[in-house]
Amino acid sequence: MLAAGLVPPVPDTGPGPPPPPAVGAAVCGAEPGPPPPLPLLVRGRVLFRDLGRAELRHLPPAIFELRHLEELHLERNQLRTIPPAIRSLQQLRVLYLNRNRLRSVCAELGDLALLHSLDLSDNPLGGGGGGLPTHTLGRLRALRELRLANTELAELPAQLCNKLHHLRLLSLSGNGLTSLPWEVSSLTELRQLYLQNNRLRTLPPQFWQLRRLEILDLRRNLLDCLPDGISSLQELKHLYLTGNNLTDMPESLGRCSDLRVLDISSNQLDPSRLRSLPPSLAELALSENPLQTVPPAVCQLGAVLQLLYLKNTQLKHLGCCFSGLAAIRLLDLSQNRLRHFPRQICGLGELETLSLDDSKLKEVPPEIKNLTKLKILGLTGNRFGAFPQEICSIESLEKLYLGQDHGKKFIHIPEEISQLVNLKELYLENNEIEFLPSTIGLLQNLTVLDCHENRLLELPGSIADIQGLQMLLVNCNRISNLPANLDQLQKLEVLSLERNPLEKDLGEICQQGISAIFQYLQIKRIQHLKATKVQAWWRGMMVRKELGPFKNLFPKKDKKGKKVKGKNK
Repeated sequence: MLAAGLVPPVPDTGPGPPPPPAVGAAVCGAEPGPPPPLPLLVRGRVLFRDLGRAELRHLPPAIFELRHLEELHLERNQLRTIPPAIRSLQQLRVLYLNRNRLRSVCAELGDLALLHSLDLSDNPLGGGGGGLPTHTLGRLRALRELRLANTELAELPAQLCNKLHHLRLLSLSGNGLTSLPWEVSSLTELRQLYLQNNRLRTLPPQFWQLRRLEILDLRRNLLDCLPDGISSLQELKHLYLTGNNLTDMPESLGRCSDLRVLDISSNQLDPSRLRSLPPSLAELALSENPLQTVPPAVCQLGAVLQLLYLKNTQLKHLGCCFSGLAAIRLLDLSQNRLRHFPRQICGLGELETLSLDDSKLKEVPPEIKNLTKLKILGLTGNRFGAFPQEICSIESLEKLYLGQDHGKKFIHIPEEISQLVNLKELYLENNEIEFLPSTIGLLQNLTVLDCHENRLLELPGSIADIQGLQMLLVNCNRISNLPANLDQLQKLEVLSLERNPLEKDLGEICQQGISAIFQYLQIKRIQHLKATKVQAWWRGMMVRKELGPFKNLFPKKDKKGKKVKGKNK
């Protein structure tokens, strides 16, 4: 279902090098990872070594002989201690120790004068062991990035804030912190601060002195208000407040003139108290709030807003001003109470992704053809009386979701679906379709066809014409046999046929994989061809020897099995 996949991109605060931003995201709050890996050898000097996921319990002594080493990966091992010999790696700049079993860190780590990135996340440093090595970390004056997520910290030591005032990135996620010390204001160079999954109810007044912050992540805390001091963060670009107890947003937020991404999903926002939004906002997430109406402040962002998430906000209709959001490229309106398709949407000429899943829609207006740039459309779980044929006019469409696990089911797919010439993925699961139209073979760009949980009796032979098909899901249907030419789909990687009443031989072959199925079809086709040739030869022989029609070989018999006298007619 599309609705499940339409979520705002959020920063990656997990340990280790974060993955690249999601493809297609216009703006993304992904926490940047370390610089690209250095060459393994530069004139005989080893600068980079990756020992992650190696099940190490102890560091091999040979690692400390690499005196020119600049980047060392030791994440996802079983290390309990770091030996004092670490001080020999004086050129080390990047060190990943996340996801080990460290309860303490040796004092010699503080001798790494050039270290600028350190990840100690997912180690029990704050609980039951030696505690956070505040003095050791405080000696790392070149440190620019420090990740301490999920380290069981009870508090952020004020001493650490005073000594590491050159930090640009600090991650304290998942520690259950209830407060921050006022000394956090000493981190004046901080650009990125990750505090999600804690228990913060308020922030100290001095917090707003972090004027160089660009990314602030406060997801899943206990905040019930955001102070007016937020306007002091004039360089703030990404603000994440998902999963708090916010009922309103301060009017001063509108003065954060550089803010491009704002996520305030899963709160208790009152739309009348969302009065002002930054004019630079390109991405706004308001999902899972009891809005009931679209706040007017949202419609005022028509010139810049590109991604808007309004999933499960109890909307019954969209305001007239909604059509002014001319720059919108992604719109999520899933799980709302829209009984009629909002015609304002049809005027959003830049729209590329639209989710209306799990609503109460009964029809799609013809004006939907005006969405000439639409590539992804989600209409699962609605109340259409029949397949909404109007969508067949959207030639730009690449992904179509029409599974009806929660809605009224289709029994028929129109032949006009072949007009979707750019379609790459088609999802029709959980319907009551008995036959696919033969015109489906004209969808030459199709790579995924999902028809599981239907009532298909067969697959059309034209399906073999879709040469680019990679995934075919038809499990849980009523198929007994496969098209003889299905083996022409040479790019097919996934073929799901479970829970179909397949012929006995075919059912056993299917358990052996696609190659075995294709081989079975080839052999069956050859056997059929041979049988046809023999039959044709025999018919020709009968004619040449003037033995009459082929059926004369099998004279009629009565009920007792005796031949009936006279010629067969």
